[in-house]
Amino acid sequence: MDVGELLSYQPDRGAKRPREEDGGGAAGEEDTRGGKQLKGMGVRELARYREAAGEGNEEGEIMGDMEELTGDRKKILEKLMDQDEDEPETEPVDESSVKKMILTFEKRSYKNQELRIKFPDSPEKFMESELDLNDIIQEMHAYYPYPLLHVAIAVVDLLQELTDIDTLHESEEGAEVLIDALLEGQVVALLVQNMERLDEQVKEEADGIYNTLAIIENMAEFRPGLCTEAAQQGLMQWLLKRIKAKMPFDANKLYCSEILAILLQNNDNTRELLGEMDGIDVLLQQLSVFKRHNPATAEEQEMMENLFDALCSCLMLPANRDRFLRGEGLQLMNLMLREKKMSRTSALKVLDHGMIGPEGADNCHKFVDILGLRTIFPLFMKTPKKMKKTGTSEKEHEEHVCSIIASMLRNLKSQQRSRLLNKFTENDCEKVDRLMEMHFKYLEGVQQADKRIEGEKHDMVRRGEILDDSMEDEFYLRRLDAGLFVLQLICYIMVEISNSGISQLQQRVHQILNLRGGSVKVVRHIMREYAESIGDGKSNEFKEAEQKRIMDLVENF
Repeated sequence: MDVGELLSYQPDRGAKRPREEDGGGAAGEEDTRGGKQLKGMGVRELARYREAAGEGNEEGEIMGDMEELTGDRKKILEKLMDQDEDEPETEPVDESSVKKMILTFEKRSYKNQELRIKFPDSPEKFMESELDLNDIIQEMHAYYPYPLLHVAIAVVDLLQELTDIDTLHESEEGAEVLIDALLEGQVVALLVQNMERLDEQVKEEADGIYNTLAIIENMAEFRPGLCTEAAQQGLMQWLLKRIKAKMPFDANKLYCSEILAILLQNNDNTRELLGEMDGIDVLLQQLSVFKRHNPATAEEQEMMENLFDALCSCLMLPANRDRFLRGEGLQLMNLMLREKKMSRTSALKVLDHGMIGPEGADNCHKFVDILGLRTIFPLFMKTPKKMKKTGTSEKEHEEHVCSIIASMLRNLKSQQRSRLLNKFTENDCEKVDRLMEMHFKYLEGVQQADKRIEGEKHDMVRRGEILDDSMEDEFYLRRLDAGLFVLQLICYIMVEISNSGISQLQQRVHQILNLRGGSVKVVRHIMREYAESIGDGKSNEFKEAEQKRIMDLVENF
């Protein structure tokens, strides 16, 4: 099935289909040749012809007067008449005839696909269906100038059905053949070209764009590896252009934000491509709308979250951190935190992604310079009650806040670091009190989870079951769900401020630990476990240096 040929077809206005012989063909040809001759001429040739031959002449008079025309005119007329020899009497084209033709195309396409899957190694078995399919495609070509957009939209509908994820999983082998064939024909590039010419003011064409995006989503879900290729074939550029278009919010804009988030997930190639296309600025511009206004509908809220997710994915690439900084992304996120709208939760997540790790050092310094400490510490001292309305848990909120503070303690130097540490000494070290309160809260949760897990392990050993790596991973995930990572961040902040050289902070930490029956040994154990898991995905040199830095802090705690 040559989908590419169909989607990108540009008709040759000169070539005509050969006319089948019928009984009265010759007479009809003679009767209508004069009319066709006039119809085929350009305006200037027609004027010259009429001047020479006269409008009211019959065909016989025209042929007689041709002898009197100049040689050039005669050649032109003869050429036009020769072309008309093979011109068929085209049947009137209406909506029903096109629908009938599309239905035939769908049936033959299904049959061809079925036979290709059934007999992949026996071309002779599906050759006849291949020829039938080619015939109907040629017939569809011949129906120009009926708008080929209708045909292209019908093909998109068909592809959407063929690539439906449930359909693909029914026959994995057949699905692989289909996806390979589509990718070999650069289907994404063709689909993008087709979307470029669709007018979303027309409902049928807007639906065509929606179905096109569904095809891409289905293919990406079945084969995630094609995201890079799809983005490079013009899809990324089209999505950014559509997202920033000044059009009312609709289902297509929502779908575009979803596809963009999918393309960027766990993919540094697409993240780099978006950055090079100034996509960070596009995302920030679109999100700035929600700085002082909440989304009007649940669908618009979903789009907002998709754009935030896309931005977080992009910030996983160090080069995009700099683009985010230059695009004043920090200022926008800081304003969102202050405005207390629905965007606040996601803005916190973006700041976390932008400031984490050594690559976030510049963003950490800038955040202090724009008075971000005044914004983040009120959120540290008290988790807003409105968080639940946005579907964010208290643990998730506290994790992002603690991660941001931990990143600043790791990355800040000189004056900015002093400003951060001074925050912990304000109002009789109230922030240290809050830190220790959170420490005991999460420690209790993790200890309860550990107790349950140890019980389950004991039962498994007693039953003679083997504790494999998958079970250990499952137990570790359960500990994370219980708050292990937040506890590790809190302990990291504790050891950092205790090693800051400000004796007041170290004394307060140890004082509260002793008052509540806490243990330095427990904190050290948690930090050793944290050090072992740090640096995943980084170089060995970074991992070793970071582990040594953390263990030095722990030893001096």
